[in-house]
Order: sequence, then structure tokens, then C-alpha cells
Amino acid sequence: MRIDLLTLFPAMADGFLRESVVGKAVEKGLLRFQAHDIRSWSTDRHQRVDDTPFGGGPGMLMACQPLFDAVDAVASPGCEVIYLCPDGEKLSPSLARELAQKSHLVLVSGHYEGVDERFRQAKVTREVSIGDYVLTNGTLPACVLVDAVARYVPGVLGDGNSLTADAFNGCLLSFPQFTRPADYKGLEVPPVLLSGNHAAIEKWRRDQQIEKTRRLRPDLLKGTDTTP
Repeated sequence: MRIDLLTLFPAMADGFLRESVVGKAVEKGLLRFQAHDIRSWSTDRHQRVDDTPFGGGPGMLMACQPLFDAVDAVASPGCEVIYLCPDGEKLSPSLARELAQKSHLVLVSGHYEGVDERFRQAKVTREVSIGDYVLTNGTLPACVLVDAVARYVPGVLGDGNSLTADAFNGCLLSFPQFTRPADYKGLEVPPVLLSGNHAAIEKWRRDQQIEKTRRLRPDLLKGTDTTP
């Protein structure tokens, strides 16, 4: 899988790459990831990539020329061009799983007050948000997206079963987990986890997931089978 990130802050992405599971996937040849500086495609002698919006208003907008040329330079036929923005489709496990099936993703990180709408209409094939809040630029959201997607690329996770225990798998939050010692300063591990009874452990974990989800995120349970 190949992922290209177009951003004004490639160093932010490079740091993420070095310290994450994505970096290990790149080393293994499971993933190709590269961050590109959008300024490289600016035709302005000062490498400007922004301008004032027509109609007035606060702040600056990223202009068409550098964005169009950057995408044209790195895109491949049929690739998904994703613009990270607060008003995009919400990132979810199902979306991450879907994007992991693609052979090439081009991620576009906005800045300032956003990008020229003509770029969104002409070049972007999908818009994704990581949550209902605003950040100073889209580089960190792009890194979040890469991390979420990479987990579904075969071989990236050391234990493929890790995905089945993830929060939101099957619309339920994750179950509590414990490790040694079984008793730490009077704080004991639930006895069922020490029983060796795998069926009882699975039932306990699912019951814990349902109870936790009902308490913290009841909205996730709509239309979900919550049979113990």
C-alpha cells in the first residue's frame, strides 16, 4: 500500500513515522509512506501557497495552483484523494478498513482557514474528519488516519487477533484487561480471569463491554445485539 501526504509541515509527519507501528511497516515493505511539502509546487518566488478569500473574511485560504499541481504530481490512476477537514465524513473502524483495501491514498492537509473550494470539488474524492473539533492544520489528523488504516493492512500488526479486541469492534467499547501480579496492594484481578475457563472469560468480557458501552456511549448500542 502506498500513502502520500501533502502538507506544509512534513517534519510533523516524519516524527510520527519514525516512532509508530507505521514506521515498522515501512521497514518491512508492507507500506510506502512519504510526506511532501506543498510549497515545493508553488510557482510564487517566495513559495507562497495562500491568499485572501474573495468576499472578505478573516484569515487566508490555501490557493488552487500549489494544491492542483501537488496532487497531479503524486496521484496515480484511481487513487483516493482525501482532504482532512472538520466537516468531512467521520473516521470509523469501517472506514479505516475500507481505505485499507486501496492501493494508493493521497492525503491532503489543509491549513489557515482551509482550501479553495474549487480544489475540493475538482480533485478531492473523499473528505474525512477525525472528530467534531478544529485543529491548526490537517497534518495530525492525517497521521491519525494513516495509523488507523495501517492496522488493517495484513502483516502490520504482530498479532492479527489484536483487531478483534479493539474498542468499537462490533460497536462496543473495549473490555477491562489486567496483568501480573494478580494482587497489587490489595487491588485484585477478577477471579474469572484466573479460572482458565475460556468460555466464562469470553462471557465476562462481553458483559463488561456491554455494561461499559451502556454507561459511557449508549449511542453506540442502537441496533446492536447486546445479548450477554
